[in-house]
Amino acid sequence: MSRPTLYIPITNHGFGHASRMTTVAAAIQRLCPDVLLILTTTAPRWLIESYLPGDFILRPRAYDVGVVQPDSLTMDKGATLAQLRQIRDRAPQIIATEVEYLQTNQVDLVLGDIPPLAAPIARAAGIPGWMIGNFGWDFIYRDWGGEFIEFADWIGACFGECDRLFRLPFHEPMAAFQEILDVGLTGDQPRYEPEELRANFPLMAEAEQTILLTFGGLGLQQIPYNKVKDFPHWQFITFDRHAPDFPNLLRITDRRYRPVDLMPLCDRVLSKPGFSTFSEAIRLGVPVISLERAGFAETPLLLKGLQAYSHHQILSPDAFFAGDWEILAQPLAPPQSSHPLPCNGTETIAHAVLRQLCP
Repeated sequence: MSRPTLYIPITNHGFGHASRMTTVAAAIQRLCPDVLLILTTTAPRWLIESYLPGDFILRPRAYDVGVVQPDSLTMDKGATLAQLRQIRDRAPQIIATEVEYLQTNQVDLVLGDIPPLAAPIARAAGIPGWMIGNFGWDFIYRDWGGEFIEFADWIGACFGECDRLFRLPFHEPMAAFQEILDVGLTGDQPRYEPEELRANFPLMAEAEQTILLTFGGLGLQQIPYNKVKDFPHWQFITFDRHAPDFPNLLRITDRRYRPVDLMPLCDRVLSKPGFSTFSEAIRLGVPVISLERAGFAETPLLLKGLQAYSHHQILSPDAFFAGDWEILAQPLAPPQSSHPLPCNGTETIAHAVLRQLCP
């Protein structure tokens, strides 16, 4: 008897989609180690392994574009459009190749985050196709208008072939999907106790503030690290391997550690708008200072969610790059909502998958 097999295509945009989907995959694996996981993504293996410690098959393939970005705040719409055309033109061949792969490997279920072609691939293979997400790429492209409208329509038609969407918080309507199940926040728990981290890393003993700087897989081209030196009594933490050596800047280069592992040590997380970072910080009760990001339709949804459910501060890029970082010490705004947000999205999705795979 063959193992239950789950095929997981992940959108090729930054690290956020890969980290939240591998969190779900890890939960599935913990609950049922017999499930064979096949991840289709161009995300680096080290990132997947940092969230998914068990065995998996990695199939490096790109089903979609997302947004072409040189860093987390800058977009290249021209390059995005060119790559979108290539994907759409190659869609019949991509679908045929993946259908053959799914059938050869006796895949039982597709769970995508959230490449549009995942749905027609599953439909053509004759197996259930599910997705998770808080926005679709049709939502992003339609907001840009012009030549992107036809691609938004095409993507919406692809999403219409999805059998079930697990809709995450901070979402747009995602009306192209036929069946929608709302779930709570996703994310992993820290793997290390704070005492162990303090023993392993040279953290300042009595820092006035400890701030985690995290800007996703795309990072920022010019983080103004020199401002760190203006606050010698603050502890800053970064995963930027190219950050300078300052006494109060801890550079994490060991890829076993993830931002979520360091969050419990921090008074605040300083980030760009991103679902995975916001979700993990809110789950742990760590306040978030977020930069604004123009031109990305998901940003207002994320910032609205942050303001509703987290102690927070919103910074303009000008304030971050050119302003006085004393602003980071200002009192945080409290959550606007008095109702907590469910934090069981990872578990809800994992259990639903296992009910499908192992009825």
